[in-house]
Amino acid sequence: MIEVYIDGASAGDPGPSGAGIFIKNRGELIRESIPLGTMSNHDAEFQALIHALKLCRDYGFRLLSIRTDSQILEDALDKKYVKKDRYRVLLNESLDLIEKEFDYVFVKWIPSKQNKEADQLARRAVQSSKGKKGT
Repeated sequence: MIEVYIDGASAGDPGPSGAGIFIKNRGELIRESIPLGTMSNHDAEFQALIHALKLCRDYGFRLLSIRTDSQILEDALDKKYVKKDRYRVLLNESLDLIEKEFDYVFVKWIPSKQNKEADQLARRAVQSSKGKKGT
C-alpha cells in the first residue's frame, strides 16, 4: 500500500495557497509542491487531495493510504458529506476519483507533527503562490 501524506495551506482566508504531497512507495519518495493561487485553507486541503489522487493515478498506484492533518477533510470523505455547497463540488470530484481510479483508498487523520514533510511542501507552494494573482 502506498503512503500518501497531503497538506493544504493558505496565507490568509482567502489568501495565497499551496498543496504539499509526499508519497512513500517501497523506498521511493515523491515530493510535490503545488502553488494554488488564492483560495481558502479548506479549498487548499481539498485541492491537495485531488492533486494527490491524480498524481497517484498517473503513477499507476491502486492501493492508497492517505494521511491528512485536516479532520474536516477526513470527516467529509468518511461521511461523504459537507455542510457548505462550495465544497460539495470538490468532495464529489475527490469521491469520483477514488471510486473510478483506485482499488482501495483509506484516509486517516494524523496529528500535524506526523505530517511535517507535506506541510513544508505546502508552505513552499504558498510562497510561490504569493506572486500569482487570484487563480
